[in-house]
Amino acid sequence: MQKVFYFVAHMPNEPGALHKAAEIVTRYHGNVDRIHYDRRIDPYTVFFEIRCDDGRYDQIKKELELLGYLQDSLAVPSFLKFNVYLPNRPGALFEFLHHTTSAGCNLAFLDFDDRSKYPERLTVSLTIEDSSLVQGLLEELKSEYPMEILEYDTTGKHLDDTVFYIRFAQELRQLIGDTEDQFLLRLLSDINHIVQELHNQGEDPKLVFNSVLQTGKTIRATTGKGFYADVQHLKMDSDAELYCFQMPCGGSVFALVSAGEVMLVDTGYGIYHDDLVQMLAAYGIGDRSLIKRIFISHADADHSGGAGLFDAEFFAHPGTVDIVKRSNRAYGSKLESSVLEEVYTRLINMFSNFQPPSRFTLLKDDLGARGPFRIVARDRFANMDFEVLESLGGHLYGQIFLLFPAEGVLFSADSLIGFDSLTPERVEFNILAKNLMTSVNVDSEKAGEERKGLLELAAEIDAEMASSGKRCIVCGGHGAVSVLDSGKLRTHGNVERYRHSGPEQ
Repeated sequence: MQKVFYFVAHMPNEPGALHKAAEIVTRYHGNVDRIHYDRRIDPYTVFFEIRCDDGRYDQIKKELELLGYLQDSLAVPSFLKFNVYLPNRPGALFEFLHHTTSAGCNLAFLDFDDRSKYPERLTVSLTIEDSSLVQGLLEELKSEYPMEILEYDTTGKHLDDTVFYIRFAQELRQLIGDTEDQFLLRLLSDINHIVQELHNQGEDPKLVFNSVLQTGKTIRATTGKGFYADVQHLKMDSDAELYCFQMPCGGSVFALVSAGEVMLVDTGYGIYHDDLVQMLAAYGIGDRSLIKRIFISHADADHSGGAGLFDAEFFAHPGTVDIVKRSNRAYGSKLESSVLEEVYTRLINMFSNFQPPSRFTLLKDDLGARGPFRIVARDRFANMDFEVLESLGGHLYGQIFLLFPAEGVLFSADSLIGFDSLTPERVEFNILAKNLMTSVNVDSEKAGEERKGLLELAAEIDAEMASSGKRCIVCGGHGAVSVLDSGKLRTHGNVERYRHSGPEQ
């Protein structure tokens, strides 16, 4: 039976190297499903995806190992940059390069101009795989030439573009901890597919890779002492209260609180779970046994990632469950085959400690419609009736909205967002996310229809409640709880900044 295998080849920068690898794959009847090599990013690393029998893959692997091509670990090359002063005579550069070649160095940069202010100075940047040889090389060079060390790094932090993938993997390792190198290699193979798709779209792959790292760093930096939230506390018509917690990164978490029960709408990233629990306690919601129901608006990690860490009954659309199982936010949409969407889902889940529940109560009834949205469930919280509406699949397949018609409260998930209420930090984080995926919405046309339908629904409820002087309250997936003002969302009520050390004024 044939299977798909991934491997990363670290090949010499010489004619025929790739030909040798391809010959081995062909000899054992392997079929190359995907290959990617970009000299501008990394002149030594080639990614292969091949299809062959189990036994033959082992033979291919063995042959590549014998050639020294197979990269099965992520050793960090040492980086060395220095000025060396060569004598002004024929053959001086040739003699110098003999030293670097003998030490197994890969030259990354040379700069020499005999008409410059320093006509004997050669600036050199190089990498060397065996760091134990660096000291010997330096002693050898110092014995023959005047020189100045500009940079010497064994951590991989200052590696230039000639080892881009290795540098990227090392920075990922710092974010995710002591993960097996094989996992990172497989991840790199997936990330590499992004390069092909981005090139096809005319985008800059380096911007994407840097956004990957910055996303992970930002999420990690906003936990614990770095955690904060913007909080709104509103009274509802019944005895219930509504809290909106805007998390540092990603979507908002909503808590509906009554005397005997707390119901959550979304849970934020899994990595924020301990911070969320501490914050809930600070607002008098410390008894976790009261959190009996959690509604998941959609499968993105910033809305569902912490759900599995609660002991409650979880309600979600079947589409949400399918996306969680497949780790592809584009599942069920026309972008399902997009490499960018799938890899983004895997990365953000990894960075944010994605912990979905193992069991869901599915919202799949057909109870009529409200506007363009099918009603898939009806339920009660405290003494308030509410409906669960099925989205059109514009932002994400399986997204749902919650509507409390009598109270005029609409949970619109990511189809209506109070963009004007987002802080600069949240706007910047959202831009990072956009750099990593094909589109924030998996179907832009349907997303427009969803937004139009929700705005019309909110306006309709506003009109119905006008006689009582009340408004339709819109709880968007991001930003502040809002009301409609001339067709735009405007922050409703007071917003306070929460930190674990106490609320900010």
